[in-house]
Amino acid sequence: MADHIVKSFDDELASLNRAIGRMGELSQTQLAGAIDSLLLRDTTVAAHVVKGDFEVDELERELDAGAVRVLALRQPIARDLRQVLSALRIGIEFERICDFAANIAKRAIALNKHSPDEWINEIAELGNLALKLLADVVTAFRERDSEKALAVWAQDEQLDDIYTGIYRRLIDFMKAEPQRVPVGAHLLFIAKNIERIGDHATNIAESVYYLVTGEALTAPRPKGDKSSFDQVEGS
Repeated sequence: MADHIVKSFDDELASLNRAIGRMGELSQTQLAGAIDSLLLRDTTVAAHVVKGDFEVDELERELDAGAVRVLALRQPIARDLRQVLSALRIGIEFERICDFAANIAKRAIALNKHSPDEWINEIAELGNLALKLLADVVTAFRERDSEKALAVWAQDEQLDDIYTGIYRRLIDFMKAEPQRVPVGAHLLFIAKNIERIGDHATNIAESVYYLVTGEALTAPRPKGDKSSFDQVEGS
């Protein structure tokens, strides 16, 4: 980051960076906790994740206020403007990721001990893949690494493919025995929340790429989620 004549401007930009860094750390903690609550069937861990969402919301409000203040008072241009705009976008994405993590934790509480281990383990593996994407994009932001951001952007397709497979097999699981529907519905929502976390991590990757290079990623985003195109069978 280039030094400015007014040191307080540098301080304000550094404050935005710290807020984004903190939100990135919290988003990883929240998602990891949600996965643990699912694997361990631990309602205490799940409740902690749900409660932690409020801290992220507060950080996002503070980030918004700081970014708006910089825009109003400093009227930044070029790279400085990209930094402020990217901070606003990335803050929203991290807040949404933490919302989804809290939703996963709530579903974990609802499932408690009523879900087959094989499904829990498989969905947790999907969650760990999303967690890796999230960790990689946080690193890309911290290191201002456009290549790492581009790698995250490309890897979302893998997560989508795995999600689509889980979705289709869960539908078959529920169709085989109607009494499985309540459990299957919770598992479907958890898997979808994880898939959406991957989408938000990819959004962050696009913002990091723009921040570093000044160019938008204009190529079509690789997508592997085919569940929306599945045919619904009539009765």
